Amino acid sequence: MTNIIIAAGVALVFVMVGTPVWIRIVNRLGYGQMIRDEGPEAHLKKRGTPTMGGAVFIVGALVGYAAAHLVTGNEPTISGLLVLFLMTGLGLVGFVDDYIKVFKQRSLGLRSGAKMIGIILVGVVFAVASLNFPNGYDVTPADPHLSFLRDFGPSIGPYLFVIWALLLIAAMSNGVNLTDGLDGLAAGPAGMVLAAYVIIGNWQLRNSCTDFALAPNCYSVRDPLDLAVVAAAMLGGVFGFLWWNAPPAKIFMGDTGSLALGGVLVGLAILTRTQLLLAILCGLIVMITLSVIIQVGSFKVTGKFMPQPKRVFKMAPLQHHFELSGWAETTIVVRFWLMSALFTAIGIGLFYLEWMPKK
Repeated sequence: MTNIIIAAGVALVFVMVGTPVWIRIVNRLGYGQMIRDEGPEAHLKKRGTPTMGGAVFIVGALVGYAAAHLVTGNEPTISGLLVLFLMTGLGLVGFVDDYIKVFKQRSLGLRSGAKMIGIILVGVVFAVASLNFPNGYDVTPADPHLSFLRDFGPSIGPYLFVIWALLLIAAMSNGVNLTDGLDGLAAGPAGMVLAAYVIIGNWQLRNSCTDFALAPNCYSVRDPLDLAVVAAAMLGGVFGFLWWNAPPAKIFMGDTGSLALGGVLVGLAILTRTQLLLAILCGLIVMITLSVIIQVGSFKVTGKFMPQPKRVFKMAPLQHHFELSGWAETTIVVRFWLMSALFTAIGIGLFYLEWMPKK
């Protein structure tokens, strides 16, 4: 528990103090956010807001994690390092994307193909490595199974598992990126899910098959405590960043932050063996992603049969539909946070459901 508190506290303080410094540096360099012309008109006033703020909470999470292990003397685990690698690797892909945007003063950074290649390269290394490094009980960080509350069904094999992991990584990193459309909208829900993984990691530690082999519902997770430490470090960083990112935002996380957040959430889900549970915990992100898929799909389908293609929403992602419907930005953010809290509570409830007494 000490590790968790130190990781979260150090990351929180680092980001709270470091973000204003980063804002001054970005302003001095002129690295302001570019706004898409086809987006909501109200967003044009945000042009020039400092961006790439995700770099601060990525570094903050790494510092918090390192500080927790230095103070307690516990060695880092391969599971924790793998999630941090996925977070940092995807954050670097996002940083390149953000840098191209601000350097060339355009709203588009990396081409989608180049961006996806970067995500795939980082994802493959993570997925392959997670199937190796067994501990003394021959438990590896990940296992080639699908999982919900734990692994289930037959093994899908290492090759299909790598493909499955890549699909999860690409979907969640892009999902968080789509959610990051209003001030504080992505950071709040991500923080809630990270808090859920602190709880999940602790619970798995206390009910580990290593220590409680006779327990009927024990968990075969390699390093549950260290995964909780990673979640706590990122949680502290995101909360510190949210202080400056809350409406009206003084800084945006950019693709640097959104891709890194997606990476850490998927990494935690895969290594805690809760892959499908992540879809419930991140229900708001899933809804926003689906709104884009529905909008694009309906536009393409109706465009083949009608002179004027039909749109399901006034604009996608979903938050922009409500903006154009007259909702204030803060109203959308708070209501979406409430929805995210509900999804997270449902996910945690399902996780504990199998431990409830059965009459």
